Amino acid sequence: MFIADKWQDYEVLDCGGGEKLERWGDVYLRRPDPQAIWPARDSKLWRCAQAHYHRSEKGGGSWEFFDKLPERWEINYNCNGDALKFYVRPTGFKHTGLFPEQAANWDWMNALVKSRKAEGRDVKVLNLFAYTGGATMACAAAGAQVCHCDAAKGMVQWARENRELSRLPEESTRWIVDDALKFVQREARRGHFYDGILMDPPSYGRGPGGEVWKLENELYGLVKAASEALCEDPLFFLLNGYTTGFQASVLGNMVDMCVTSRFGGEVKADELCLPVSAGGVLPCGTSGRWERR
Repeated sequence: MFIADKWQDYEVLDCGGGEKLERWGDVYLRRPDPQAIWPARDSKLWRCAQAHYHRSEKGGGSWEFFDKLPERWEINYNCNGDALKFYVRPTGFKHTGLFPEQAANWDWMNALVKSRKAEGRDVKVLNLFAYTGGATMACAAAGAQVCHCDAAKGMVQWARENRELSRLPEESTRWIVDDALKFVQREARRGHFYDGILMDPPSYGRGPGGEVWKLENELYGLVKAASEALCEDPLFFLLNGYTTGFQASVLGNMVDMCVTSRFGGEVKADELCLPVSAGGVLPCGTSGRWERR
């Protein structure tokens, strides 16, 4: 398992019954989690929740607040000695603006970038479906030049604010609001290549013309297109997946076919998990990692 176990400002206190109880700094949130199908271990803990997201039978849901919370607040993460800072807040889609399990991947990419920078080499990283920029910050803090691409303008703005909060150089990041597949295809055609590429595609979405985008139908083509934007001596490739039912080996096979077949190296694919203070771990998706050996 890839376990994000170095957090100080974030904690899964308990999980069960299709929900999880989390501490985000000094704020305690109760949110749905379809993976947590076992009973909660410590029912008394759940009384500390300051807000509870309830799913609706019609889809979506809403927050119930028990205490007045700040509009947004900061949490910190120490990424191999680099102090990263993020704004978080409850959103209408149950999310908070950060996926803390991804810290396991931040540490991995940050260390790889630093190793190549120590050789006196520049590192260019492309972050697709980049959301609010956790991976962008981790790579930029290590010294990479990062291209941050997301189709949602609001998420890119949030990422910009996280970059400022982390006090990273403005010139460290190029901000792109665009469709990930179209953008990476254009980059390859232009001869713009990257040492590291990562992607975190959604399971489901709709295009600007209302067309349905399903991960299982589009993922291989996306991975193939992204692999063609790698440089001649790439450093890493990361594919994340949250679709229930996707085994880690599915991601590993795709990365192996598109990346290892061209560059050699090694693929590791496994569950991405968070430790639970009441006991056990919470599975949060899967990752397929490739790196040069």
